[in-house]
Amino acid sequence: MTWLITGGAGFIGSHVVKAMAEGGERIVVLDDLSTGRAERLPDGVPLEVGTVLDRDVVDRVLREHAVTGIVHIAGKKQVAESVAKPLHYYRENVEGLRTLLEGAVEAGVTRFLFSSSAAVYGMPDVDLVTEATPCAPINPYGETKLAGEWLVTATGRTYGMATASLRYFNVAGAATPELGDDGVFNLVPMVFERLTAGEQPRIFGDDYPTPDGTCIRDYIHVEDIASAHVAAARRLAADPDASLVLNIGRGEGVSVTEMVGIIQDVTGRTDIEPLVTDRRPGDPARVVASADRIAEELGWSARYGVREMVESAWAGWQLRHP
Repeated sequence: MTWLITGGAGFIGSHVVKAMAEGGERIVVLDDLSTGRAERLPDGVPLEVGTVLDRDVVDRVLREHAVTGIVHIAGKKQVAESVAKPLHYYRENVEGLRTLLEGAVEAGVTRFLFSSSAAVYGMPDVDLVTEATPCAPINPYGETKLAGEWLVTATGRTYGMATASLRYFNVAGAATPELGDDGVFNLVPMVFERLTAGEQPRIFGDDYPTPDGTCIRDYIHVEDIASAHVAAARRLAADPDASLVLNIGRGEGVSVTEMVGIIQDVTGRTDIEPLVTDRRPGDPARVVASADRIAEELGWSARYGVREMVESAWAGWQLRHP
């Protein structure tokens, strides 16, 4: 098979490219480089610069590289930006996916793997979020991911395409320092940024109904995200009737206070006291994945712990912020 990986030059995408290439898969990357970097890609992996919104580009890449499967990671993913720019997010994430799927159907692509998000669940009031937990996204980003899952499943059912949607929880870490996250939109890099500036890391609310009063999340190493993609791609290759929706998580919750403490310990900045501020609107108290189904379907489980995530992310941060 030949796999097209969209968004393969980004943070998560480049890890998936690395894992699939090391696993012996034949791959090609399509990325508009709006946030990705070409130097993230391994030697020998072809890069096509363009957007999934451009049907001519999609058709040409699928044809010239004889693509038989697609891993779709490209898209916009900032929650606050999605609230401010809902039309932009629906265009990039939903119309881009629709254009890609349309091209895939016409090109005879028979496998499609979609990168979704735990944002589809919204504010679940359960201890462990299973794939059967009702989806009620609370922002346009989550809405576009849920709509994307519907599109993928419907297309697979109608056109005989094996499909899978993978719902990530809170991604952190890096396989190598060079592949670290460039953004500062998630907790770990946000705390890095504050500590290296000598500023107090912020904790948004300490009055939640949790043991220490701060939000609890399920953090997953980006290398585990990548290995889950490899396992899912191989399942699709072997099972032409597959239609899967799976969580990717560790099934273990870590509070914001606990996570900030680990980050301070790893960075050596335990002298700076965190600053507790008001809650952010829309933050649920607890979101932790059940990872039972992905273990049953793919034989996959997470390998890395929270400290390993933080240590690898810190190495990448230091490389980019000497």
